[in-house]
Amino acid sequence: MTVITEIAEIDTKIGTDIVDITGLVDQHLAQSQIKRGAMILFVPGSTGALTTIEYESGVIQDLADAIERLAPRDIPYAHDQRWGDGNGHSHVRAALLGPSLHIPVVDGRLSLGTWQQVVFINFDNKARRRRLIIQVMGEKE
Repeated sequence: MTVITEIAEIDTKIGTDIVDITGLVDQHLAQSQIKRGAMILFVPGSTGALTTIEYESGVIQDLADAIERLAPRDIPYAHDQRWGDGNGHSHVRAALLGPSLHIPVVDGRLSLGTWQQVVFINFDNKARRRRLIIQVMGEKE
């Protein structure tokens, strides 16, 4: 079994910035030459998350709106009172979605559905250059 670990960087905007990273992770899979196995994606940090969704403007807006309803930015958070950085909502949102994905690799391709893309979401109240750890493991032949 082969294990390849790489780090990619993603530039994000302020707020709920939903970035399609499917092409990025497909590229890393192709370079790995893994044919059967898995890809693990992980965001180090507590204000970013990963998920899959149909990357279409209506669904993206629906997701952003749903996240706002679940963890509104305009309510008091104990984190903000303690640290004064105003991003308590960012931590809660990221925790709800989670920092990682595990995607099976079959015949050298990610096992995504027809309308399913991989997205990185920045929830922080700052634009950031975020790190993404990409680990591909499996067999090359």
